[in-house]
Amino acid sequence: MSNKYDAVLMIAYGGPEKTEDIRPFLSQVSSGRPIPPERLEEVAHHYELIGGRSPLNEITYRQAKGLEDLLKTNGYSLPVYVGMRNWYPFLSDAVVEMSKGGIKKALAMIMAPHQSDASWDRYQRDVEEAIRTTGVDLSVDYAEPFYDHPLFIEDSAERIAECLEQIPSTERDDTLLIFTAHSIPTPMAEASPYVEQLTVSCRLISERLGHENWVLAYQSRSGRPTDPWLEPDVCDVIREHSRNSAGRVIIHPVGFICDHVEVLYDIGIEAAEVAEDAGIKMLRAKTVNDDRKFIEALADIVIRHIKQGTG
Repeated sequence: MSNKYDAVLMIAYGGPEKTEDIRPFLSQVSSGRPIPPERLEEVAHHYELIGGRSPLNEITYRQAKGLEDLLKTNGYSLPVYVGMRNWYPFLSDAVVEMSKGGIKKALAMIMAPHQSDASWDRYQRDVEEAIRTTGVDLSVDYAEPFYDHPLFIEDSAERIAECLEQIPSTERDDTLLIFTAHSIPTPMAEASPYVEQLTVSCRLISERLGHENWVLAYQSRSGRPTDPWLEPDVCDVIREHSRNSAGRVIIHPVGFICDHVEVLYDIGIEAAEVAEDAGIKMLRAKTVNDDRKFIEALADIVIRHIKQGTG
């Protein structure tokens, strides 16, 4: 058992686990935001098209179990708790459960590879708010993002390689590899290392693959159409590629670490339909999910924080 930490807190976005959860979940996500009801119904339909639920919670629990088991194998008996921003178990539920378990000091892992206010800072503020409102005696350090961790890079490259192997060798060099991440407002991006970290991830993965034909695009933007958000949109990239080439594309959602609606619908259905209409053959590379190498990356980060401290 580590004397530095009593537990690990794995923090994720959360998602509906059954059809009845979809609209209450969307209500939770949109609370305090001026989102038109018709837009929420549109997103609800997206969930229905991927089976009426999100696999995010299930995968996050598998990640947590895999991390706890691997830490134990390495001599660190640290329980791994799960807390969600937008669904059960909420972060407030998680910190109360941790307090009841005697946890005083935890290392938190935010399950987003790249840092922005939306993907990182809000999670920290929500943890602080959960601790404050519940009154628990809990201190939390945060692990660094894993956007450039060698095992995250290796695992991501292997998922893309699975797609490249499905393409005739004579066509691989001409295949456009499109990395995607969630679009965010341009001012938010400029105030964070988000784009820089994404670019590093893409470069390292492409170097490992030896594949120079790649581009970073964005997906799943929301907000008012007149507001500036990160571009180009992945669907626009597909259309542009169709005008310049009859080649194939592989899409790898590098900004996401598990399958959920923004991977399964926005890429698996919407982008796939755009590609089909444009006459482009598209393959979607899997996310890292609970792959062994990704869990090894998480364990390596935890162990280094135990040994070296949090920077």
